[in-house]
Amino acid sequence: MQIRSFSCSPACAVCPSVRRPGGVVLLLTLAGALLLLVADLVAASESAADYFVSSLPGAPTDFRLPKMYAGHIEIKPEHHGNLFFWMFENEHIADKPRTVIWLNGGPGCSSMDGAMMEVGPFRVNEGGKLSVNEGRWNQFANLLFVDNPIGTGFSFADTDSYLHELNEMADDFMTFMDKFFNMFPQYLVDDLYIAGESYAGMYIPYIADAILSRRNNTQLRQYPLKGIMMGNGWIDPVKQYLSYVPFSYSKGILQQGTDAAKKVDVAYKKCLDTLNQGVPVIEVPDCENILDVILDVTQDSSQKDGKTCRNMYDLRKFDTFPACGSNWPDDLAYVTPYLREPELLSALHVSPDKKAGWVECAGAVSRAFKAHNSTPSVDLLPGILEQIPVLMFNGDQDLICNHLGNEDLISQLKFNGGVGFEEAPGGAWAPRETWVYDGLPAGIYQSARNLTYVLIYNASHMVPLDLPLQSRDMLHRFIGVDYRFSGTVPPKSSVGDVASGNGTMPDTGSGTDEDADKKVKDATRAAYYRAGELALIIVALAATGFGAFVLYQRRQARKRGYRTVGFAKRDQMIRLEDGSRAMSSGTTVDDNDDNVNELDELVVESPVVTSDEIERRMIYDAGEILTEDEDEDDDLTPERRSTDSNRSVDIGAPHRSSSDN
Repeated sequence: MQIRSFSCSPACAVCPSVRRPGGVVLLLTLAGALLLLVADLVAASESAADYFVSSLPGAPTDFRLPKMYAGHIEIKPEHHGNLFFWMFENEHIADKPRTVIWLNGGPGCSSMDGAMMEVGPFRVNEGGKLSVNEGRWNQFANLLFVDNPIGTGFSFADTDSYLHELNEMADDFMTFMDKFFNMFPQYLVDDLYIAGESYAGMYIPYIADAILSRRNNTQLRQYPLKGIMMGNGWIDPVKQYLSYVPFSYSKGILQQGTDAAKKVDVAYKKCLDTLNQGVPVIEVPDCENILDVILDVTQDSSQKDGKTCRNMYDLRKFDTFPACGSNWPDDLAYVTPYLREPELLSALHVSPDKKAGWVECAGAVSRAFKAHNSTPSVDLLPGILEQIPVLMFNGDQDLICNHLGNEDLISQLKFNGGVGFEEAPGGAWAPRETWVYDGLPAGIYQSARNLTYVLIYNASHMVPLDLPLQSRDMLHRFIGVDYRFSGTVPPKSSVGDVASGNGTMPDTGSGTDEDADKKVKDATRAAYYRAGELALIIVALAATGFGAFVLYQRRQARKRGYRTVGFAKRDQMIRLEDGSRAMSSGTTVDDNDDNVNELDELVVESPVVTSDEIERRMIYDAGEILTEDEDEDDDLTPERRSTDSNRSVDIGAPHRSSSDN
């Protein structure tokens, strides 16, 4: 039927009859609009399939791959800004579903470090062969790795739009989360945790604060954030800069009264003078110079292969000067070529707009991200600790983000009515409890008023790299995994008198199991309400189309002098094997024939979902536009340059040399 547009005037005798089809036109227009809306919703719900990762090159043949998703999510179309993610689903659920977001630091260092060298399911070996990580963190939690901020790792954006401040990063990350969970709503019912290391000690509190702030605005999507974990975190720069000297003395790499100590003392005093001038404190070159001088004056010429410099990330190791740890860890020699393999890039749906090959740390991102107008994340911790538990952990062999700096931070932190680890305001401090894993001392735990601190023995800047099983035990304690529901045997581990496996974790704050169950059920109902809305739209579309068709048929029938709804011959239609349709008399009707109304075959049935089915399905459903044409130097590691050295020091993640390109 062709619909024409008419102008109507009182002199037009046929106007009333011309206007009659207007109702049909309105209904058909409404039906079209609803159809477009349904198409958008269906496209959104189906887009998750576009991120499915079906295989990995070099994967072990005797290990079942976890369900994986990976790819880019556009967060800033005006700057071609995309964040890359790689998700691994859990192997088991235990007592409840959980998701852990992992971030590495830098700024500008890829979270593929965490995925391929620390907490992910696999480690990369020579020749691009993968082996199973015995301490993988996705045993009882989904793992979501994000290259953050834009320009980091596989993430990309126009190079003139890299971020400068921490609040900008948090805003971008919230956009990422909203879009990610739009595509993967099944994870909205999971307990959510954010973990990471190094400069992620700045990222994580800012993101957590953004999530928790939404609790005051019910118009925005709420996320069930249950806790945050920061390993060897860069959190309070002033205290951590000033910790370099006492830590070096405690480890015996500096001795009082020596020429080396005198040179370090000069740098230390200059840092203090600069801090007293009220400069921005997240990055202070005069204070970073303390570390430069320490690494210079403590070189050991007796070491082999010219490796005279202490590794700033693991004092047990040496490196060439001035790299001093930039060539560490050894796994990077295998990880970098693996993450540049065309087969791997295709498997992970890496966009061709990401023109530069993967590098661990992007120098251009680090140079842009100075955070001069941001306050250190330590200022956010008191407000966060009022609402959720926080765990800080440190490997005892790390110099650059050493444990003395973070312990000093905690000792002066005022939160939840007390200072530091006071068990009660003005009272005694909580005791340090020995952590034993598999019969051997693994470290110490200390907890009070929602804050837990873990010092881990014999561990570097990247704790899970050195001690994968112990790091996973720490995770499970914090997130409260109850092995009684897992079908697996808990590890031989204890903290004080508390063994692993009972679903307990130190000082988790307020809230009961009943509260948690209610929130899970509420989220389940909400998810089904959203699904019901889609079903309702589909039914409304069908009903609107049906009504429009019936109205049109009746009006046509009146003109012909009889009434019919036009479905008398519907049941006589049959479908042939080639997809065409035929009348029962044998006359073939092509699907594209304009004389056939597709609504003739429309059958609408209301979906029925029982409450039992809802529970069964949902509660434990888990399982630069280059414009990125950077110079090769832009893909070097974050540059933390001192005034009298050409060496750069990255306070947030292992610093790399130009050989990484």
